[in-house]
Amino acid sequence: MDFLTASPLLAAAAFAAGVLNAIAGGGSFLTFPALVFTGVPPIVANATSALAVSPGYLGSTLGFRPELRALPARRLRREMAISALGGVAGALLLLVTPAKLFAGIVPWLLLFATALFAAGPAIARRAALAPHDGQGRAGWREPALLGVAIYGGYFNGGLGILLMALYTVAGESRLNTVNALKNLNSLVLSWLSVAAFVIAGAIAWKEGLLMMVAATAGGYFGARWSRRLPAPWVRLGVIAVGLVMSALFFARA
Repeated sequence: MDFLTASPLLAAAAFAAGVLNAIAGGGSFLTFPALVFTGVPPIVANATSALAVSPGYLGSTLGFRPELRALPARRLRREMAISALGGVAGALLLLVTPAKLFAGIVPWLLLFATALFAAGPAIARRAALAPHDGQGRAGWREPALLGVAIYGGYFNGGLGILLMALYTVAGESRLNTVNALKNLNSLVLSWLSVAAFVIAGAIAWKEGLLMMVAATAGGYFGARWSRRLPAPWVRLGVIAVGLVMSALFFARA
């Protein structure tokens, strides 16, 4: 499908993804399949999808500046470095994955990300209710963060839920702090992985720039509409989309 024919679908998918990310998350369930269905190869589609949704992480991180300032700067620098390393490693792993192998993995990745998204409310409740020991479990938290960052650089779907689960299990009970760390590390690893994709020439630029603009606009309107749209309904819609997309990719595999 040529760019002019595909552009309305890509713009609509990216706009809807921006709205979803502003309200409940899960925008990559729309951007990645839209790129693949319009003829972009899966690995390039994954890299381009990461580019399209990357601006949203900055706004989310800035919204949690007070929570981040309350944390030790040394810890933030260390975890940002780990996230950067993992994001680049995941991007490089994607770039060396044979296209046919990645196409076979995609349905499982989508299904895994959908399951993570569906588990999101339960993880958030655990974060709110778990006892806080004040210390965390840094001994294994950082290797786990590296693993999650590698996954995020390789395939972005469900990244936020994995990070929330990591910090919750590590003993952080303050939900705003969990969200602040999730957004900061997502921003770092996403932008570093996108930089690796750019250097490797793995971005479909016309599609990516169009979708970036549309996703940013969707995020703006989504933030305004979030007061009107019931979040549980939106979440159910995202889960349904994730399941449908998983089924379609299994059928294509």
